[in-house]
Amino acid sequence: MRTDGAELVAAVRRGDAEAVAALLEAGAPPDTPTEDGLPVLCLAIAAYDAAVAEALVEGGADPDRTLPDGTTPLTRAVAGGSPAMAAAVLGHDPRRLPDAERARLLALAREWYERCARDELRDRADASRPADTRGSRVMDGEYTHVWQVTLDAPTALTDSTGPTGSTGLMDSTGPTDPTGPTADSTALTGSTGSAGLTVREGHGAILTDLEWAFRVLTPVEELVARATRRRDSDHVDWAAARWVLCERRSRETWAAVTAYRHSPDPERRRFVLDLLHHLLVSPPTWRNSYEKETADLLVAWATGGEDDPGVLAEVLLVLNETEHPRLKAVGLRHAGHPDPRVRAQVPDLVRSWDTPPPPLDADARTVLAALAADEDGGVRAKAGRALIVAHEGSPDFADVIVGLLGDPVADVRASVAERVAHSADRTPAIADALAALLDEDLFDTRLNAAFGLLLRDDPRTADAIARVGAPPHPVYVHDHRLSQIWRWERDHREESEAAGRGRGRPRPTEKADGADGPTAAPGTR
Repeated sequence: MRTDGAELVAAVRRGDAEAVAALLEAGAPPDTPTEDGLPVLCLAIAAYDAAVAEALVEGGADPDRTLPDGTTPLTRAVAGGSPAMAAAVLGHDPRRLPDAERARLLALAREWYERCARDELRDRADASRPADTRGSRVMDGEYTHVWQVTLDAPTALTDSTGPTGSTGLMDSTGPTDPTGPTADSTALTGSTGSAGLTVREGHGAILTDLEWAFRVLTPVEELVARATRRRDSDHVDWAAARWVLCERRSRETWAAVTAYRHSPDPERRRFVLDLLHHLLVSPPTWRNSYEKETADLLVAWATGGEDDPGVLAEVLLVLNETEHPRLKAVGLRHAGHPDPRVRAQVPDLVRSWDTPPPPLDADARTVLAALAADEDGGVRAKAGRALIVAHEGSPDFADVIVGLLGDPVADVRASVAERVAHSADRTPAIADALAALLDEDLFDTRLNAAFGLLLRDDPRTADAIARVGAPPHPVYVHDHRLSQIWRWERDHREESEAAGRGRGRPRPTEKADGADGPTAAPGTR
């Protein structure tokens, strides 16, 4: 049954991707126009609703149709600066685009990337009126963010696409824009309403993604420069460059990337580490994994005089993802480092990750005990967690763990309690230390204390559960600790009810109150 296009427009406006897909499946025209005459896909693009845009494209909307101002939905998505949106509108078949259109998209992305979005918006505004911008950091995709810039009203922007009530970011390359640039460049058009004009500063990521989609092999130097330009490892530009370089497994790319280990810029060294970490934790591939090369490089890096403590701490963190035989030696080397970020990585390097772990040797025991008394709370917490894993029941280890459960810093108590709760240790003194945490301010600490007592079948479990309190956030509904506590309460309630029924049932040889004869046997009337 064919549906009315108005329903599709309404679903797009409210951001309901599932309804959009269902309406398209039922026969709604995927290029339904909105009030301004533009296809509904442009509405999703202007709203930065990538999920809805993806549903529209997969349902048949044309991302390449030429609009009245000479743009296409895809060029609008690219100009808008959202990598998630650009990918959604590009779709799964970039090979459909002719060479000239690919070159146009790459040039558009590069033009925006090479200029500050604020300056670009101001330049394209009416110079006779003030052009104020404001920005905010927003998520773009599931794990990365981007800076979003809005050119606030009052501004006057060339609008060749329809009523001024329309919104969105568009480029114009045709003669329909009398004040615009030549056909080889791009101008913005948009609303002059109170909402202003918005653009996201993710054009570096869009450029990187388009190059990869169009099989353009970007020099490693340029990708590293894009990744680190904003000095933010959560930015979309960083993530896009990292993903592409992880996909490029040639020896030449590996050598070019790892050469930045010696860069004078610590941010570029961090980017190398982040890429190596992703290579190590990525699923195995038939292509070059560089596991051994990565481990050897990290050991050389950790022992080769890295002068930035923050970078060195990250080197040790990534090194711990490997199984290099020199892990413990590297950890012992840095146990006395002056920076607590470095010392905090040592405990996981000197302990064994085998299950069950073998006994610690004398050097590891000495280092962990010393770090458990470190002046920095984060170091103490990491040392305590490592000791709990390696704890073989010796009194000296138990004393250290009990001391950390009573540490003056709440975060240290919380971190150690979380590891103790799940441990197999049944030392009475540790159970007592857990019970002492039931009045902590942090809900997680109280929860771990009660959970630890439950796992130890401690007689204080019922009281401990009563003192945990209500979860402070709905996310705890799926917490395995609470699930086990609820099961414990249910089982004990059922046992108590069964015991109560058993106590209240008259014996077969006795008469119940008001009965005329012997009580019937259980299960009969």
